[in-house]
Amino acid sequence: MRIAILGGGPAGLYFAYLWKTRHPRDEIELFEQNAADATFGFGVVFSERALDFMREDDPDTVDAIMPHMETWRDIKLVHRGEEIVIDGVGFSAIGRLAFLQLLQDRVQRAGIAPHYGKQVTSIDELAAFDLVIGADGVNSLLRRTLEGDFRTSLTYLDNKFIWYGTTQSFDTLTQTFVETELGTFNAHHYCYAPASSTFIIECDRATWLRAGFDTLSPDKTRILLQRVFAESLRGHALTSNKSTWRNFPWIWNERWSFRNMVLVGDALHTAHFSIGSGTRLALEDVIALVKALESAPGDLASALALYETSRRPIVEKLVRASKASAEWYEHFPRHMRLAPLDFAMSYIGRSGRVDRDRLRAMSPNFMVRYDAAHLQKKAPLSR
Repeated sequence: MRIAILGGGPAGLYFAYLWKTRHPRDEIELFEQNAADATFGFGVVFSERALDFMREDDPDTVDAIMPHMETWRDIKLVHRGEEIVIDGVGFSAIGRLAFLQLLQDRVQRAGIAPHYGKQVTSIDELAAFDLVIGADGVNSLLRRTLEGDFRTSLTYLDNKFIWYGTTQSFDTLTQTFVETELGTFNAHHYCYAPASSTFIIECDRATWLRAGFDTLSPDKTRILLQRVFAESLRGHALTSNKSTWRNFPWIWNERWSFRNMVLVGDALHTAHFSIGSGTRLALEDVIALVKALESAPGDLASALALYETSRRPIVEKLVRASKASAEWYEHFPRHMRLAPLDFAMSYIGRSGRVDRDRLRAMSPNFMVRYDAAHLQKKAPLSR
């Protein structure tokens, strides 16, 4: 079988590696418009649960990336200057470029030479392939060309976010919420390598306009945001990598394949960065696609149908949780009216997946602190 892969990000590289190692006689061509060392993010986050899922199907890759990861067991919220630790929420992070390089190495050792700096401008160029995989992200050529056939929908959130890096280290994944004369801001920040951290800043539209970010230059924007988060950055600068304000895009496709063409990862669906599942979903899409293709050898139509029917319920569940989480962030200035512990409880329950009983088992230290605070509130005044 001749397979064309559009996109040399995690999803495209991972499919190329998995399929070629299992089917060495098949021909795989991977096309990536950027250079091999080009990346427009900083860190990639995996939940502990995501790594467990991946380990079940591909322990070798998990074992290869784990030594390069920063890992922590808790998350931290900073609200009104108070730190609230929520224990038992495990995450790991790796630099996006380091992750790509690990996958690139596995692809090359499997016998594939990706075409970097090669932009496919029309899907007509791929007519000779038996299978075409759209792993080319949010701006997927394959999806945009056939959006009617995939029944694509695209909407945007109202909040603005911008993605930076910094040399300031953090001991855990942290969410810092601040209120200024300009309005309210939130930063998602975590360490993905020694002295290297991701620093995503989000604000509501009213704050964005009041601060004048719609007219400020990139450098003035960065300097202003450094002042807003000076306490968190502790003298370290924000680092730009084509950092621009964006609205988060919700992408969904009612059909996952058309003829011999199929979508995976962000080309197929997006998940809000607040639950750290984008890369996880992409890699799990790839695993599901590989399994479906292997279950129906020689019958591509049945394999692609199986890929969608088996994978779709899982993706829908995670996307629903992602949308619930995003909805909380869309209104985070309103939630900031809560006292720190109540704010933390609102935060941890935002996706609807964590109830009080589960939280007591998962985060006992946080719940002891929360319960003690509320008992103190209810206690009668002493005479």
